[in-house]
Amino acid sequence: MLESVGSLTGSPWIYAMVAASILLDVFVPVLPSGVLVIMAATAAAAGSGAATGQVPTDVPDILLLTLCATTASVLGDLVAYRLAWRGGARLDRALARSPRLSTAQERLGTALARGGGALVVLARFAPAGRSVVSLTAGAAHRRPRDFVPWSALAGLTWATYSVALGYFGAHWLGTTWLATAVSTLALVGAGAAATYLMRRPRTS
Repeated sequence: MLESVGSLTGSPWIYAMVAASILLDVFVPVLPSGVLVIMAATAAAAGSGAATGQVPTDVPDILLLTLCATTASVLGDLVAYRLAWRGGARLDRALARSPRLSTAQERLGTALARGGGALVVLARFAPAGRSVVSLTAGAAHRRPRDFVPWSALAGLTWATYSVALGYFGAHWLGTTWLATAVSTLALVGAGAAATYLMRRPRTS
């Protein structure tokens, strides 16, 4: 696999590409930022000696990759949060027309008011959940101190999980497309579980 994507994962530009993908996917959730993180982590595993055969001379650093992904995730959340904060009445009307966004806004407000931001962490794994939470938190003018720490925890959790999938997947299955596919499926599975937990009716 690394021979096919070596020009991508074997370059220092991989950090910029990972950061840009994660920053933008809060607005374009279809971007494969998670897959890119997994591929980079798989290449990092090769550099640690997990793979057999030829090992590239330049591979991503696992800690730097995790820090890059975490930072980009939090910055993307903050950009969406601030844009929604300044959106004014027009954005409020858009939220009111969307049952999904209105429900998310209500649930997020309740969670933050109770001091529990687990919803923010779960949303980071759910498809488009990050976008919904960041935008609704900003539109509802939730205090930064109620949102930003949970956003940081969500970004760190997601980044660590994604990097670990690629890194340990390569150790167990080798640096092959199979390892990347299995790791990606595990990331998708986490997203499905997060979506289920977010949609599950709450009992009083």
